[in-house]
Amino acid sequence: MTQPPPPHQPPQQGGFGPPQDQRPPQPPPQPGYGYPQAPQPPQQPGYGYPQAPQPPQGQPPQGQPPQQPNPYAQPTPPYGQAPNPYGQQPGYGYPQPPVPPHPQPGSPAGGRKGNAQALIILAAVVAVALLVAGGVWYASSGKDDGKKDDTASSGGGTGGGGTGGTGGSTAKGEEKVPADTGAKMLFKVPMPHVGDTTVVSGSWLTHKAYVKSGVAEINAYDLDKGSKLWTIKLPGPVCTVSTHTTDDDRTAVVFQPRMPPKGRSAGCSQVAAIDLDAGRKLWTKSLESSGQAMTFENVTVSANTVAAGGNYGGVAFDLAAGRQLWAPKPKDTCIDAGYGGGEKLVAVLKCGSFDDPQLHIQTIDPKSGKTISEYKLAAGIEYAAVVSTNPLVVAADVGHSAGDGSEISDFFSIDNKTGKLITRISAPGKDYAARCDAISELEHCTGVAVGNGRLYLPTEAHDGTENYSQTNEIVAFDLDSGKQNGQRADAGDGYTITPLRMDGGNVIAYKRPPYNKGGQIVSIDGGSFKETKLLENPAAGSVRNLEGTLSPDYSEILYSQGHLYMAGQFADKLSSSVSGEKVLALALGAGG
Repeated sequence: MTQPPPPHQPPQQGGFGPPQDQRPPQPPPQPGYGYPQAPQPPQQPGYGYPQAPQPPQGQPPQGQPPQQPNPYAQPTPPYGQAPNPYGQQPGYGYPQPPVPPHPQPGSPAGGRKGNAQALIILAAVVAVALLVAGGVWYASSGKDDGKKDDTASSGGGTGGGGTGGTGGSTAKGEEKVPADTGAKMLFKVPMPHVGDTTVVSGSWLTHKAYVKSGVAEINAYDLDKGSKLWTIKLPGPVCTVSTHTTDDDRTAVVFQPRMPPKGRSAGCSQVAAIDLDAGRKLWTKSLESSGQAMTFENVTVSANTVAAGGNYGGVAFDLAAGRQLWAPKPKDTCIDAGYGGGEKLVAVLKCGSFDDPQLHIQTIDPKSGKTISEYKLAAGIEYAAVVSTNPLVVAADVGHSAGDGSEISDFFSIDNKTGKLITRISAPGKDYAARCDAISELEHCTGVAVGNGRLYLPTEAHDGTENYSQTNEIVAFDLDSGKQNGQRADAGDGYTITPLRMDGGNVIAYKRPPYNKGGQIVSIDGGSFKETKLLENPAAGSVRNLEGTLSPDYSEILYSQGHLYMAGQFADKLSSSVSGEKVLALALGAGG
């Protein structure tokens, strides 16, 4: 995605009464990336939460390059409405580049075929002509640690792929219960000092290293000591990353070709494959059309394929060699807006005109780009996020009904092989706390996991039994019937619980604590739904204070084998210069 200044996240305020641990209010709903919407009434962020920075008139905001004209382009939001930090258009008066007729001849090595139904010809010609243009999840390693130890038991079935990581392949989880679940701080990564908001999204775990994006670089740290193992220097800031990795710890990132001037962007035009074990770039690729660099908002990895997409289409490369595999052809009448990766590769296609869109969800062959199956969402649904590719689960905000900025009102369980809808699960934003960035990132969702033939969601926080306390639960929906199956895991008074990923048949979850306790990592048995504590963070002191600055909604949280890593996604001038300590990443480990 193109990278703007996000709203600064101040120390978060908790519940009422005694000093609560800091929880940020929900940010305002963002207008859709690159797609015109009906004017919305001004959305105000929570009390005490600063407005997103407004870009100067006459130039694009940080992270937004000059864009080619596009039928999916969005006008400037009405006065008083928060701007979309994930892809604003240049301000009034900013010179627009000419419309390129089509991608350079000979660019695509293969082709993808879209569907022409409900398409206005003029919009299609412009959209297809541009093809490819323009950090986790809340980042995960994309796979479990391979160590085999004594584990939390599981009565659940085979774990499927969940957001932020591939689920285990066996019913029994791989995460062992440490001899001492009390955590201690292992190390912390200081917040870099920057002159302007800079994206630092992306973190991964390998058997040897914790890997975290920095300012125009990617760094690897020893899992326990925090000593730096290697650094990959980049010419410009990271824009977006794949949350998935291959079995040999390879992944992909998108970054800017140079450091941008303040308040501007050099364009998210560079796609690179990264070897997380060796600490090196395998290759870097970029594409041009009529002399204009094409930019990407989404990148993912599936099998040995890197797929990058944006508001003008997508392209795929061989992960090992960087050879272009396929791209949509100029005659195609839909565009690949982005992809979901992991066990399978899923494309989200935009078809139709800007005022009558239709999204197609396609499972595709990673090597050839050929369509295996297709499901068409109802007309009028403008954005969709891929929650899981196997089983295939997609989230969407139907009719802009979520109402809370989560971009989720419904989940769709789809058969990968036939493309038929299995069931639709209603999950109103007022009741459930999962979030997706369907506008641009497309597969970056938080607070949701998929496995055991079920969808696991956290409820919104509500009053607990103690005075001034808040709490919530994780509930399970059956992916065949769409109904809750009765399983319910309580966070406990003062805690709020968020699913992180699957571990075989178990759900790994983070419990955000009240003001006087430390957070916890728990394993929830897929059969009995019994909770087993794997880790508990310190209840006081600097570690507790630092943990309080990293909300699970807006941070990257990774847990494996008694190690917890929490990290931010942005470095900005305000947060890196305020009094008091703030870190880019915090590592905690079991005491025993």
